[in-house]
Amino acid sequence: MFRLRPATEADFEAVLALSIRTMRGHLERIGRFDPDRRRARMRQHLEAGSLQVIERDGAPIGCLGLYPRGAQLELHSFFLEPALQGRGLGAEVFAWLCAQHPGRSWWIEVLKESPARRFWERQGFTLIGEQPFDWVMERPAD
Repeated sequence: MFRLRPATEADFEAVLALSIRTMRGHLERIGRFDPDRRRARMRQHLEAGSLQVIERDGAPIGCLGLYPRGAQLELHSFFLEPALQGRGLGAEVFAWLCAQHPGRSWWIEVLKESPARRFWERQGFTLIGEQPFDWVMERPAD
């Protein structure tokens, strides 16, 4: 089982490091890894109050962020410890989020070089647009 809690300043370096462990290889493949940019993006999300820490047995195992966009929720910065990926935890967390926000549709940007697109398609997302480095995906409300 897991729980979510708001990220605090004390969590910042840990969630930043997690985002780098998760994304660095994918970003390097497209020549887009920039530690200062990654730090600035995670700082922006923390200061906006959108970041949450995913914990299991009191230990941080991931993070995610949510921004309301009218009837939609924008999901961002959904990172799980690499050793825990591919075991159903991401789907479990997303199902829980959907249950907490019934009737909402979802929106996410997925890095083109990341295998995450297949994961999000399995969660009911479809491709609705393309940006230079990202796929834009949406999931209708239940």
